[in-house]
Amino acid sequence: MTSEQWSAAVRLLWGPPTKPARGPKRGLTLEGIALAGVGIADAEGLGGVSMQRVAAELAVTKMALYRYVPGKAELVALMVEAALPDPAGLDAGLAAAAGAASAGGGWREQLGVWARGLYEGFRAHPWLLEATVGARVMGPRELGWMERALAALDGCGLSGTEAMDSVVLVAGHVRGIAEQERAMAGGAGGEGPDAQLVVMLGEVLRARGDEYPALAAVLGSVAEQGGQDQALLYGLERILDGLGLLVERRGR
Repeated sequence: MTSEQWSAAVRLLWGPPTKPARGPKRGLTLEGIALAGVGIADAEGLGGVSMQRVAAELAVTKMALYRYVPGKAELVALMVEAALPDPAGLDAGLAAAAGAASAGGGWREQLGVWARGLYEGFRAHPWLLEATVGARVMGPRELGWMERALAALDGCGLSGTEAMDSVVLVAGHVRGIAEQERAMAGGAGGEGPDAQLVVMLGEVLRARGDEYPALAAVLGSVAEQGGQDQALLYGLERILDGLGLLVERRGR
């Protein structure tokens, strides 16, 4: 984003409701504009979104749309805010996780709820993976997600840097699994990425398994036991295991 785009995005996401910059009132709202963009992105990906396409979806001219939103960068910022699940929807699950946990305060269970909620958000709108990278303006919902993850770690004895890096680590794992699933979407029988990997490698390993005995043995076991497509939860548990050791060390 340029500095002008950054300032415009801040105004659109955090300022009071805006009126069109000029011209007659057209009955558009920022929410309606954002949702039109979300619908296009859900159907065609972020590359399908343009000011012209959104204007056509709303039955207005592109110039009329520019009276509300200066350009695509600001439009995408609004779309991210509209597409992200409301973090308030996590609150009941986070409270239950904290209440059901033992003396540790429930940080582990809360981060588990948070990570699964984020994953479902990426699954519902896969283009968010592309739209939520790099330096950009974050809206109230996105900061609300960060707030809840950091609040889960409050009282664990971590420094600010450690807490932030822990959240980034969990989010990075969720993003990685969601990106893999997106890349393999529409694969063999609609199965998950791990199952598809077993299928794709199976034919090769049947012919050349003697060259890769460890891989052949592991994939054979996965296929036999049905343990594939657990990468999200498995990786999350291992990350939380490691974080738990750090929290324990800080508490000594």
